[in-house]
Amino acid sequence: MTAIAPLIIIVLAALAVFFMRHARLKNFAFTIWVFAFVAASMFYPGTFRSWFGQDLKILIVPLIQIITFGMGTTLTLKNFERVLTMPWAVFIGIVLQFTIMPLVGFSIAMTFGFDPEIAAGVILIGSAPSGVASNVMTYLAGGNVPLSVTITSSTTLLSPLMTPLLMKILAGRLIRVDVVSMMLSILNMIIVPIVAGLIANKILYARKKWARKAGSLAAIAAATIALAVVTIVIRGEFFGRLAPLKGGIMLGLLLVGVVTLAKLIVIVLLGGPENWMDKALPVVSMASICLIIAVITAQSRDQLLSVGLLLILASVLHNGTGYLLGYWAARLARLEESACRAVAMEVGMQNGGLASGIAVDVLKSTSAALAPAIFGPWQNISGSILASFWRRRPVSGSPSPRS
Repeated sequence: MTAIAPLIIIVLAALAVFFMRHARLKNFAFTIWVFAFVAASMFYPGTFRSWFGQDLKILIVPLIQIITFGMGTTLTLKNFERVLTMPWAVFIGIVLQFTIMPLVGFSIAMTFGFDPEIAAGVILIGSAPSGVASNVMTYLAGGNVPLSVTITSSTTLLSPLMTPLLMKILAGRLIRVDVVSMMLSILNMIIVPIVAGLIANKILYARKKWARKAGSLAAIAAATIALAVVTIVIRGEFFGRLAPLKGGIMLGLLLVGVVTLAKLIVIVLLGGPENWMDKALPVVSMASICLIIAVITAQSRDQLLSVGLLLILASVLHNGTGYLLGYWAARLARLEESACRAVAMEVGMQNGGLASGIAVDVLKSTSAALAPAIFGPWQNISGSILASFWRRRPVSGSPSPRS
Protein backbone atom coordinates (compact mmCIF):
# COMPACT_ATOMS: atom_id res chain seq x y z
CA MET A 1 0.00 0.00 0.00
CA THR A 2 2.87 2.35 0.82
CA ALA A 3 4.26 1.85 -2.68
CA ILE A 4 1.14 3.23 -4.36
CA ALA A 5 0.60 6.06 -1.83
CA PRO A 6 2.50 8.69 -3.86
CA LEU A 7 0.58 7.67 -6.99
CA ILE A 8 -2.80 8.08 -5.26
CA ILE A 9 -1.85 11.52 -3.95
CA ILE A 10 -0.51 12.65 -7.35
CA VAL A 11 -3.61 11.39 -9.18
CA LEU A 12 -5.92 13.22 -6.76
CA ALA A 13 -3.90 16.44 -7.05
CA ALA A 14 -3.88 16.20 -10.86
CA LEU A 15 -7.63 15.55 -10.86
CA ALA A 16 -8.17 18.61 -8.66
CA VAL A 17 -6.17 20.79 -11.06
CA PHE A 18 -8.19 19.41 -14.00
CA PHE A 19 -11.46 20.17 -12.20
CA MET A 20 -10.29 23.72 -11.48
CA ARG A 21 -9.89 24.31 -15.22
CA HIS A 22 -13.24 22.75 -16.18
CA ALA A 23 -16.25 25.08 -16.21
CA ARG A 24 -18.76 22.49 -14.97
CA LEU A 25 -16.49 20.63 -12.57
CA LYS A 26 -14.64 23.49 -10.89
CA ASN A 27 -17.11 23.56 -7.98
CA PHE A 28 -15.90 20.07 -7.04
CA ALA A 29 -12.19 20.96 -7.24
CA PHE A 30 -11.97 22.01 -3.61
CA THR A 31 -13.40 18.69 -2.44
CA ILE A 32 -10.85 16.77 -4.55
CA TRP A 33 -8.07 18.86 -3.00
CA VAL A 34 -9.41 17.89 0.43
CA PHE A 35 -9.28 14.21 -0.57
CA ALA A 36 -5.69 14.68 -1.74
CA PHE A 37 -4.67 16.22 1.59
CA VAL A 38 -6.56 13.55 3.56
CA ALA A 39 -4.82 10.81 1.56
CA ALA A 40 -1.44 12.44 2.21
CA SER A 41 -2.13 12.72 5.95
CA MET A 42 -3.34 9.11 6.14
CA PHE A 43 -0.32 7.71 4.31
CA TYR A 44 2.23 10.07 5.85
CA PRO A 45 0.74 11.21 9.19
CA GLY A 46 4.06 12.38 10.58
CA THR A 47 4.27 15.05 7.90
CA PHE A 48 1.15 16.76 9.30
CA ARG A 49 1.75 16.15 13.00
CA SER A 50 4.81 18.27 13.66
CA TRP A 51 7.38 20.42 11.92
CA PHE A 52 10.77 21.04 13.53
CA GLY A 53 9.46 19.55 16.77
CA GLN A 54 6.42 21.87 16.86
CA ASP A 55 2.94 20.33 17.04
CA LEU A 56 0.97 21.52 14.00
CA LYS A 57 -2.23 21.74 16.06
CA ILE A 58 -1.11 25.27 16.93
CA LEU A 59 -1.87 26.28 13.33
CA ILE A 60 -5.56 25.37 13.46
CA VAL A 61 -6.88 28.44 15.31
CA PRO A 62 -4.80 31.02 13.34
CA LEU A 63 -5.85 29.40 10.06
CA ILE A 64 -9.53 29.58 11.08
CA GLN A 65 -9.01 33.24 11.99
CA ILE A 66 -7.53 33.92 8.56
CA ILE A 67 -10.49 32.21 6.87
CA THR A 68 -12.95 34.18 8.99
CA PHE A 69 -11.09 37.42 8.31
CA GLY A 70 -11.56 36.69 4.62
CA MET A 71 -15.28 36.23 5.23
CA GLY A 72 -15.35 39.58 7.02
CA THR A 73 -13.75 41.37 4.06
CA THR A 74 -16.72 40.33 1.91
CA LEU A 75 -19.26 41.79 4.36
CA THR A 76 -20.55 45.29 4.91
CA LEU A 77 -23.01 46.74 7.38
CA LYS A 78 -25.68 46.33 4.68
CA ASN A 79 -25.49 42.57 5.20
CA PHE A 80 -26.75 43.08 8.73
CA GLU A 81 -29.26 45.78 7.77
CA ARG A 82 -31.02 43.20 5.58
CA VAL A 83 -32.36 41.64 8.77
CA LEU A 84 -34.74 44.61 8.90
CA THR A 85 -35.92 44.09 5.31
CA MET A 86 -36.64 40.36 5.58
CA PRO A 87 -37.02 39.70 9.32
CA TRP A 88 -39.35 36.69 9.06
CA ALA A 89 -37.16 34.75 6.63
CA VAL A 90 -34.01 35.49 8.64
CA PHE A 91 -35.74 34.53 11.89
CA ILE A 92 -36.88 31.21 10.40
CA GLY A 93 -33.37 30.46 9.15
CA ILE A 94 -31.77 31.20 12.52
CA VAL A 95 -34.31 29.17 14.51
CA LEU A 96 -34.03 26.17 12.21
CA GLN A 97 -30.24 26.37 12.24
CA PHE A 98 -29.99 26.22 16.02
CA THR A 99 -32.72 23.61 16.56
CA ILE A 100 -32.69 21.06 13.72
CA MET A 101 -28.95 20.50 13.41
CA PRO A 102 -28.01 20.27 17.12
CA LEU A 103 -30.91 17.89 17.85
CA VAL A 104 -30.22 15.74 14.79
CA GLY A 105 -26.52 15.67 15.69
CA PHE A 106 -27.35 14.57 19.24
CA SER A 107 -29.74 11.88 17.99
CA ILE A 108 -27.20 10.48 15.53
CA ALA A 109 -24.40 10.52 18.12
CA MET A 110 -26.52 8.59 20.61
CA THR A 111 -27.89 6.15 18.01
CA PHE A 112 -24.46 5.28 16.62
CA GLY A 113 -22.97 4.82 20.10
CA PHE A 114 -19.79 6.77 19.39
CA ASP A 115 -17.14 7.23 22.07
CA PRO A 116 -17.87 10.33 24.19
CA GLU A 117 -15.34 12.61 22.49
CA ILE A 118 -16.35 11.62 18.96
CA ALA A 119 -20.04 11.90 19.91
CA ALA A 120 -19.35 15.38 21.28
CA GLY A 121 -17.78 16.29 17.94
CA VAL A 122 -20.94 15.22 16.09
CA ILE A 123 -23.03 17.38 18.41
CA LEU A 124 -20.53 20.21 18.05
CA ILE A 125 -20.75 20.36 14.26
CA GLY A 126 -24.54 20.42 14.62
CA SER A 127 -24.33 23.29 17.11
CA ALA A 128 -22.07 25.41 14.88
CA PRO A 129 -23.43 28.25 12.73
CA SER A 130 -23.72 27.97 8.96
CA GLY A 131 -20.61 28.48 6.86
CA VAL A 132 -19.78 30.67 3.87
CA ALA A 133 -19.91 27.67 1.50
CA SER A 134 -23.70 27.79 1.88
CA ASN A 135 -23.72 31.20 0.22
CA VAL A 136 -21.96 29.84 -2.86
CA MET A 137 -24.25 26.81 -3.03
CA THR A 138 -27.33 29.04 -2.66
CA TYR A 139 -26.14 31.10 -5.61
CA LEU A 140 -25.59 27.97 -7.72
CA ALA A 141 -29.02 26.65 -6.69
CA GLY A 142 -30.81 29.81 -7.81
CA GLY A 143 -31.68 30.65 -4.22
CA ASN A 144 -31.97 33.97 -2.39
CA VAL A 145 -28.29 34.89 -1.95
CA PRO A 146 -28.82 38.07 0.14
CA LEU A 147 -30.95 36.02 2.54
CA SER A 148 -28.30 33.30 2.67
CA VAL A 149 -25.52 35.78 3.44
CA THR A 150 -27.66 37.47 6.10
CA ILE A 151 -28.47 34.17 7.84
CA THR A 152 -24.80 33.15 7.75
CA SER A 153 -23.80 36.49 9.24
CA SER A 154 -26.52 36.39 11.87
CA THR A 155 -25.90 32.81 13.02
CA THR A 156 -22.17 33.53 13.12
CA LEU A 157 -22.70 36.56 15.37
CA LEU A 158 -25.00 34.50 17.60
CA SER A 159 -22.60 31.55 17.79
CA PRO A 160 -20.61 32.80 20.84
CA LEU A 161 -23.85 32.44 22.84
CA MET A 162 -25.74 29.64 21.11
CA THR A 163 -22.98 27.12 20.41
CA PRO A 164 -21.66 26.92 24.01
CA LEU A 165 -25.20 26.73 25.45
CA LEU A 166 -26.22 23.97 23.04
CA MET A 167 -23.02 22.05 23.77
CA LYS A 168 -23.58 22.38 27.52
CA ILE A 169 -27.15 21.10 27.22
CA LEU A 170 -26.58 18.31 24.69
CA ALA A 171 -22.98 17.22 25.25
CA GLY A 172 -22.40 18.22 28.88
CA ARG A 173 -22.83 14.62 30.05
CA LEU A 174 -20.30 13.31 27.55
CA ILE A 175 -17.41 15.69 28.15
CA ARG A 176 -16.64 18.73 30.26
CA VAL A 177 -17.98 21.87 28.57
CA ASP A 178 -16.73 25.23 29.89
CA VAL A 179 -19.33 27.65 28.53
CA VAL A 180 -17.32 30.83 29.23
CA SER A 181 -14.11 29.45 27.72
CA MET A 182 -16.01 28.34 24.63
CA MET A 183 -17.64 31.75 24.29
CA LEU A 184 -14.27 33.49 24.47
CA SER A 185 -12.74 31.01 22.04
CA ILE A 186 -15.49 31.69 19.47
CA LEU A 187 -15.11 35.43 19.96
CA ASN A 188 -11.39 35.01 19.36
CA MET A 189 -11.73 32.77 16.30
CA ILE A 190 -14.80 34.31 14.67
CA ILE A 191 -16.04 37.67 15.92
CA VAL A 192 -12.71 39.49 16.30
CA PRO A 193 -11.48 38.44 12.82
CA ILE A 194 -14.85 39.37 11.28
CA VAL A 195 -14.61 42.85 12.80
CA ALA A 196 -11.07 43.13 11.44
CA GLY A 197 -12.37 41.96 8.06
CA LEU A 198 -15.10 44.61 8.08
CA ILE A 199 -12.43 47.27 8.73
CA ALA A 200 -10.31 45.85 5.90
CA ASN A 201 -13.36 45.91 3.62
CA LYS A 202 -13.79 49.61 4.35
CA ILE A 203 -10.15 50.28 3.49
CA LEU A 204 -10.18 48.11 0.38
CA TYR A 205 -13.36 49.34 -1.25
CA ALA A 206 -13.84 52.89 0.08
CA ARG A 207 -14.26 55.48 -2.67
CA LYS A 208 -12.95 58.35 -0.57
CA LYS A 209 -9.71 60.10 -1.58
CA TRP A 210 -7.80 58.91 1.48
CA ALA A 211 -8.39 55.29 0.45
CA ARG A 212 -6.36 55.81 -2.73
CA LYS A 213 -3.56 57.96 -1.38
CA ALA A 214 -0.21 56.27 -0.84
CA GLY A 215 0.50 58.31 2.29
CA SER A 216 -2.79 57.44 3.97
CA LEU A 217 -2.50 53.75 3.18
CA ALA A 218 1.13 53.62 4.32
CA ALA A 219 0.19 55.29 7.62
CA ILE A 220 -2.70 52.86 8.24
CA ALA A 221 -0.52 49.86 7.41
CA ALA A 222 2.29 51.06 9.67
CA ALA A 223 -0.07 51.87 12.56
CA THR A 224 -1.95 48.55 12.49
CA ILE A 225 1.21 46.46 12.15
CA ALA A 226 2.81 48.41 15.00
CA LEU A 227 -0.28 47.82 17.18
CA ALA A 228 -0.08 44.11 16.34
CA VAL A 229 3.53 44.05 17.54
CA VAL A 230 2.57 45.90 20.73
CA THR A 231 -0.22 43.36 21.32
CA ILE A 232 2.33 40.55 21.06
CA VAL A 233 4.61 42.22 23.59
CA ILE A 234 1.88 43.00 26.13
CA ARG A 235 1.48 40.23 28.68
CA GLY A 236 -1.80 38.33 28.75
CA GLU A 237 -2.54 39.53 32.30
CA PHE A 238 -3.11 43.03 30.88
CA PHE A 239 -6.27 41.78 29.13
CA GLY A 240 -7.63 40.13 32.27
CA ARG A 241 -10.49 37.71 31.61
CA LEU A 242 -10.34 38.66 27.93
CA ALA A 243 -6.80 37.29 27.58
CA PRO A 244 -8.03 34.54 25.20
CA LEU A 245 -8.86 37.30 22.70
CA LYS A 246 -5.24 38.46 22.51
CA GLY A 247 -4.36 36.17 19.61
CA GLY A 248 -7.37 37.24 17.55
CA ILE A 249 -6.73 40.94 18.17
CA MET A 250 -3.06 40.60 17.23
CA LEU A 251 -3.73 38.62 14.06
CA GLY A 252 -6.66 40.87 13.09
CA LEU A 253 -4.50 44.00 13.35
CA LEU A 254 -1.71 42.32 11.43
CA LEU A 255 -4.05 41.19 8.64
CA VAL A 256 -5.58 44.68 8.32
CA GLY A 257 -2.05 46.07 8.02
CA VAL A 258 -0.97 43.47 5.46
CA VAL A 259 -4.12 43.95 3.34
CA THR A 260 -3.69 47.73 3.43
CA LEU A 261 -0.04 47.40 2.44
CA ALA A 262 -1.01 45.03 -0.37
CA LYS A 263 -3.57 47.54 -1.67
CA LEU A 264 -0.91 50.25 -1.59
CA ILE A 265 1.45 48.12 -3.67
CA VAL A 266 -0.95 46.32 -6.00
CA ILE A 267 -3.44 49.08 -6.80
CA VAL A 268 -1.85 52.46 -6.02
CA LEU A 269 1.78 51.82 -6.98
CA LEU A 270 1.44 49.10 -9.64
CA GLY A 271 -2.00 49.99 -10.97
CA GLY A 272 -3.23 46.41 -10.58
CA PRO A 273 -6.84 45.16 -10.64
CA GLU A 274 -9.33 46.39 -8.05
CA ASN A 275 -10.61 42.88 -7.39
CA TRP A 276 -7.25 41.30 -6.52
CA MET A 277 -8.49 40.47 -3.02
CA ASP A 278 -11.51 38.60 -4.37
CA LYS A 279 -9.18 36.37 -6.36
CA ALA A 280 -6.64 35.79 -3.59
CA LEU A 281 -8.96 35.03 -0.66
CA PRO A 282 -10.65 31.88 -2.05
CA VAL A 283 -7.23 30.34 -2.70
CA VAL A 284 -6.00 31.21 0.80
CA SER A 285 -9.21 29.88 2.38
CA MET A 286 -9.09 26.63 0.39
CA ALA A 287 -5.45 26.03 1.28
CA SER A 288 -6.12 26.79 4.96
CA ILE A 289 -9.09 24.40 5.17
CA CYS A 290 -7.14 21.63 3.44
CA LEU A 291 -4.27 22.02 5.91
CA ILE A 292 -6.63 22.07 8.91
CA ILE A 293 -8.30 18.84 7.78
CA ALA A 294 -4.93 17.21 7.08
CA VAL A 295 -3.61 18.09 10.55
CA ILE A 296 -6.73 16.77 12.30
CA THR A 297 -6.71 13.60 10.18
CA ALA A 298 -3.05 12.93 10.97
CA GLN A 299 -3.55 13.53 14.69
CA SER A 300 -6.41 10.99 14.91
CA ARG A 301 -5.46 8.62 12.10
CA ASP A 302 -5.88 5.41 14.10
CA GLN A 303 -9.33 6.36 15.38
CA LEU A 304 -10.38 7.41 11.90
CA LEU A 305 -9.48 3.97 10.56
CA SER A 306 -11.83 2.37 13.09
CA VAL A 307 -14.83 4.75 12.95
CA GLY A 308 -14.32 6.51 9.62
CA LEU A 309 -17.12 4.73 7.74
CA LEU A 310 -19.59 5.32 10.58
CA LEU A 311 -18.67 9.00 10.68
CA ILE A 312 -19.16 9.28 6.92
CA LEU A 313 -22.61 7.69 7.28
CA ALA A 314 -23.38 10.04 10.18
CA SER A 315 -22.31 12.98 8.02
CA VAL A 316 -24.60 11.94 5.17
CA LEU A 317 -27.58 11.51 7.50
CA HIS A 318 -26.96 14.74 9.41
CA ASN A 319 -26.40 16.84 6.31
CA GLY A 320 -29.29 15.31 4.32
CA THR A 321 -31.72 15.72 7.21
CA GLY A 322 -30.69 19.37 7.47
CA TYR A 323 -31.47 20.00 3.80
CA LEU A 324 -34.78 18.13 3.97
CA LEU A 325 -36.14 19.61 7.20
CA GLY A 326 -34.74 23.06 6.45
CA TYR A 327 -36.46 23.22 3.07
CA TRP A 328 -39.85 21.90 4.16
CA ALA A 329 -39.91 23.88 7.41
CA ALA A 330 -39.29 27.00 5.32
CA ARG A 331 -42.14 25.98 3.02
CA LEU A 332 -44.42 25.57 6.05
CA ALA A 333 -43.36 29.07 7.12
CA ARG A 334 -44.70 30.29 3.75
CA LEU A 335 -41.37 31.48 2.36
CA GLU A 336 -40.95 31.78 -1.39
CA GLU A 337 -39.08 29.05 -3.29
CA SER A 338 -35.77 30.95 -3.59
CA ALA A 339 -35.84 31.62 0.16
CA CYS A 340 -36.61 27.96 0.90
CA ARG A 341 -33.57 26.92 -1.09
CA ALA A 342 -31.41 29.41 0.79
CA VAL A 343 -32.70 28.21 4.17
CA ALA A 344 -32.12 24.57 3.19
CA MET A 345 -28.49 25.31 2.33
CA GLU A 346 -28.00 27.34 5.50
CA VAL A 347 -29.45 24.65 7.75
CA GLY A 348 -27.70 21.76 6.03
CA MET A 349 -24.20 23.25 5.80
CA GLN A 350 -22.28 23.98 8.99
CA ASN A 351 -19.09 25.90 9.76
CA GLY A 352 -16.76 22.92 10.06
CA GLY A 353 -13.72 25.11 10.59
CA LEU A 354 -15.19 26.73 13.69
CA ALA A 355 -16.22 23.34 15.09
CA SER A 356 -12.72 21.98 14.49
CA GLY A 357 -11.18 24.98 16.21
CA ILE A 358 -13.44 24.64 19.27
CA ALA A 359 -12.66 20.92 19.50
CA VAL A 360 -8.91 21.56 19.52
CA ASP A 361 -8.81 24.88 21.38
CA VAL A 362 -11.47 24.37 24.07
CA LEU A 363 -12.25 20.65 24.26
CA LYS A 364 -8.54 19.81 23.75
CA SER A 365 -9.56 16.83 21.66
CA THR A 366 -8.56 15.96 18.10
CA SER A 367 -11.03 13.06 18.38
CA ALA A 368 -13.87 15.59 18.76
CA ALA A 369 -12.49 17.39 15.70
CA LEU A 370 -12.86 14.27 13.53
CA ALA A 371 -16.57 14.76 12.86
CA PRO A 372 -16.18 18.38 11.66
CA ALA A 373 -13.22 17.32 9.50
CA ILE A 374 -15.33 14.65 7.79
CA PHE A 375 -18.64 16.51 7.70
CA GLY A 376 -17.07 19.55 5.98
CA PRO A 377 -15.94 17.90 2.72
CA TRP A 378 -19.16 15.91 2.43
CA GLN A 379 -21.21 19.10 2.75
CA ASN A 380 -19.42 20.51 -0.28
CA ILE A 381 -20.14 17.37 -2.30
CA SER A 382 -23.81 17.17 -1.32
CA GLY A 383 -24.28 20.92 -1.61
CA SER A 384 -22.91 20.90 -5.15
CA ILE A 385 -25.17 18.00 -6.12
CA LEU A 386 -28.26 19.65 -4.63
CA ALA A 387 -27.36 22.99 -6.21
CA SER A 388 -27.00 21.34 -9.63
CA PHE A 389 -30.39 19.66 -9.18
CA TRP A 390 -32.10 22.93 -8.30
CA ARG A 391 -30.26 24.89 -10.97
CA ARG A 392 -31.97 22.76 -13.62
CA ARG A 393 -35.27 23.83 -12.07
CA PRO A 394 -35.28 27.65 -12.16
CA VAL A 395 -37.41 29.46 -9.62
CA SER A 396 -40.63 30.71 -11.20
CA GLY A 397 -42.45 33.83 -10.11
CA SER A 398 -43.68 33.50 -6.55
CA PRO A 399 -44.71 35.78 -3.71
CA SER A 400 -42.10 37.63 -1.70
CA PRO A 401 -41.01 36.27 1.69
CA ARG A 402 -43.25 37.22 4.59
CA SER A 403 -41.72 40.17 6.44
